[in-house]
Amino acid sequence: MWCGFNKTNAIIAATCVVTASVVISDSTFAARQRNYTPQEFRAVLRGLGYNVKVTNGPLTDDATKKAIRDFQKGYKLGVDGIAGPKTQDFAANIVQILQANLNVVLKPNPLLPRDQFYGDRTEQLIKEYQKKHQLQETGVADLALRQKLNAEAKEVLGKPGTQPSPKPTASPTTKPTAKPTAKPTTKPTAKPTTSPTASPTASPTATPTDTPAATPTTTPTASPTPTP
Repeated sequence: MWCGFNKTNAIIAATCVVTASVVISDSTFAARQRNYTPQEFRAVLRGLGYNVKVTNGPLTDDATKKAIRDFQKGYKLGVDGIAGPKTQDFAANIVQILQANLNVVLKPNPLLPRDQFYGDRTEQLIKEYQKKHQLQETGVADLALRQKLNAEAKEVLGKPGTQPSPKPTASPTTKPTAKPTAKPTTKPTAKPTTSPTASPTASPTATPTDTPAATPTTTPTASPTPTP
């Protein structure tokens, strides 16, 4: 439970409202439709993590007044333990933020209406979110859960920027590599290696050696000997 506030967690709670509002700052929230009944306001307090029993009696018992004071301290409202218009407006706004983030993350069909009430369907979707993250399925959206849900909603809203990446990467990499490598390597290597080596070696070696050696040796020796 996050309803036992001191100075530190009061600041955290107020920060949570501001950051959650950023996620859906361009959304139009429904104005508070009407004053809460005692039962509806207790349901909101309980759904946000305060320790109250949901009954329809006047909001004057000690447990309910303490929960209202803790809520007012957490969001820096006038602390009087009374669920006046400003306190009710703040509670309605927090519930609408919670409902909008559930719609972004869980994408229920039909979408959860963004109203001021913490009803059965809101509680059901909170349980679904808790089950998804292996948390205890209480149906209570305490501060820790709302911060986690808010962060996830921001991530989901940021995902469209990452989708174009896979397509450009695959096509250019595989096609250019295969074709240029195979053709240039085999054709130029075979022809120049065999032709120039065989022809010049055979012709010049055989011709000059046989012809000059036979002619000068036999002719001058036979003619001058029988004459004297």
